[in-house]
Amino acid sequence: MLTSGPSRRAVLAGTAAAAALTAVPAFQASAQAAPATPSYRWRQVVIGGTGFISGVLFHPSVRGLAYARTDIGGAYRWDDRSARWIPLNDDLGWDDWNLLGVEAMAVDPAHPDRVYLALGTYTQAWAGNGAVLRSEDRGATWARTDLAVKLGGNEDGRGTGERLLVDPRDSDTLWLGTRHDGLLKSTDRGATWGAVSGFPGTPGASGQGVTLLVAAGRTLYAGWGDSDGTTPNLFRTSDGTTWEAVPGQPSGISAKVPIRASYDCHTRELYVTYADAPGPNGQADGSVHKLATGKGKGSGTWTDVTPVKPGGTTSDGSADTFGYGGVSVDARRPGTLVVSTNDRWAAGDTVYRSTNGGRTWTSLKDSAVLDVSETPFLTFGADKPKFGWWIQALALDPYDSKHIVHGTGATLYGTRDLKHWAPQIRGLEETSVRHLISPPTGQAHLLSGLGDVGVMYHERLTASPSRGMASNPAFGSATGLAQAAAKPSYVVRTGFGDHGNGAFSNDGGRTWAPFATQPALAKDAPGPIAVNTDGSVLLWTFVHWDGTKYPARRSTDNGAGWSEVPTFPKGATPVADPADPKRFYAYDTDTGTVHASTDGGLSFTAGATGLPSGDTQFELAAAPGRVGDLWLSAKWNGLYRSTDGGATFTKLTSCWASYTLGFGKAAEGADYPALYLVGSTESITAVYRSDDEAKTWVRINDDRHQWGWIGETISGDPRVHGRVYIATNGRGIQYGDPV
Repeated sequence: MLTSGPSRRAVLAGTAAAAALTAVPAFQASAQAAPATPSYRWRQVVIGGTGFISGVLFHPSVRGLAYARTDIGGAYRWDDRSARWIPLNDDLGWDDWNLLGVEAMAVDPAHPDRVYLALGTYTQAWAGNGAVLRSEDRGATWARTDLAVKLGGNEDGRGTGERLLVDPRDSDTLWLGTRHDGLLKSTDRGATWGAVSGFPGTPGASGQGVTLLVAAGRTLYAGWGDSDGTTPNLFRTSDGTTWEAVPGQPSGISAKVPIRASYDCHTRELYVTYADAPGPNGQADGSVHKLATGKGKGSGTWTDVTPVKPGGTTSDGSADTFGYGGVSVDARRPGTLVVSTNDRWAAGDTVYRSTNGGRTWTSLKDSAVLDVSETPFLTFGADKPKFGWWIQALALDPYDSKHIVHGTGATLYGTRDLKHWAPQIRGLEETSVRHLISPPTGQAHLLSGLGDVGVMYHERLTASPSRGMASNPAFGSATGLAQAAAKPSYVVRTGFGDHGNGAFSNDGGRTWAPFATQPALAKDAPGPIAVNTDGSVLLWTFVHWDGTKYPARRSTDNGAGWSEVPTFPKGATPVADPADPKRFYAYDTDTGTVHASTDGGLSFTAGATGLPSGDTQFELAAAPGRVGDLWLSAKWNGLYRSTDGGATFTKLTSCWASYTLGFGKAAEGADYPALYLVGSTESITAVYRSDDEAKTWVRINDDRHQWGWIGETISGDPRVHGRVYIATNGRGIQYGDPV
């Protein structure tokens, strides 16, 4: 992708989330019971993909049935009649945030309605254990088994696999490869699991463990990701009990890690892709090999069928380094298959196709015609889109030899004629959302700042923004987004980019221009930004991805010049007063102190002290149209309010936990904006609305619509009472309307 800084998966969904997602204590306080849940209709704001598709699986026995998995956004089922992906894990709630990363999936060829998911995003100590979900109705409902081990659906190696397999000899038997705990087995369709004794791979506290499981007839093969390139990394069993290293298997750096495998039942050949690292990043070498598994002449023979050896030189002199990723065999045509390169940044990744068992190959990228009109952001501010990057998910439709799909870091491309490609992504939204603004006027009802794909201007909520991602300059991950309250046509944004890290708009976010200058540290540490109510003052703070905080900078000439503000607390998020252009606020989360400025951000003085501290994700918000009306979300420490510009705060008793708070149009007859809260009024963390200034709350989401961790930001619509926009970490932007 285009980020010059770390992506959302390295920061937001990783170490930063460790602090953000501390378990909520079971404390009831003196909260009032929430009234009955009103009826809401929930939909996705359409962007189109925007995240890493880590696996795609066509069902071998049912035409038009397929499943996709993502690294932080759950799994999906393809509905062929509506040509849409159906999300399968939106019912996973706040406490189950770690289960939105899908480590692996499996289907049962003999029972088409059965599907299995192995869930778990991280294996670190601060993350919970994994789980296996099993369904008898294609994911409409699930039974769940919690595991005693951790899975890593958003860690290195997340594009390998599949690590989950239904035994072809017995549908009641399932196998699950783990990263650090060896091979597991279930004999009751995933209800209970036990470790497999005698498996040759030695489990360890780090590394990849089992990278893939595949059936070749009645023989099972398992890839092992922790070989040094000289020891065996592919094992097999013919009886489900005794495992052995496959004789004659390839070795060396180019075959160090088995990535994926696919079996041709007609020729009885097993194809395996390899790389020198698990990927999706960090690969520089790789290969493709096939094994003759039959019992006749040539049985047991390995053949190197690598389309192109990594390590050459591109036309511009760059080193052409890469690994191999996906592989998929045509179920109808013997010897026909596709494989993909992965992490090939110099020449660009491609999909190779062979119709003669790998003797010769054709690069499908070379003749590809890409149509991204449905998701224009895929140009990433350039003249044309890329064919692909991070291609480890690759699948060939068993009922259509010309229907191929491959995943990238931001979409799922599909073709039905081997030439014309377009995103096959409707319904699948994996964005990690950082910022939401619903403007009070103008064509757009929503502006959003996102991980990896910058800033979007949503003219319509039901279509991907026609302008694509904000450009001039284009960002990877957005770090700041702010609008002048009394001049909504003026918007500013900050983020990681290769050609500038800050920009402004005078037309509400439709078009942009870069700041004329920027502080030197902005390239590596762009943080949040605020603009005062009339657009005359900007405050920009700087936080490196490693957590280092720097002094804020102030501009009074639209970013032409910047001066340091030494009294601003380093690393704090600036908040502009929506009614008084002279006022700014900042919450020092290190000390639990609110700082305020009454001179347009020139200087800040301490106000209220002794507030909750120690968590960088405590949030300060200012109520629209009012001077000095501040709300502080302090997670499980509760919700606080100040009506005197931060000089004093009062803790509210109507809720005991507040993770993020937003404002929307007031209810009919009310004189205060509607409040929207991600928090807890009793024991459950959910989405709530208050129409009476936080005296009472009603829960507005339901158990089917929870989306894991949703604590980053929330916003009501200032023009539509009841409409709310919710930022998720992997399920894009969800919005709800009362019905």
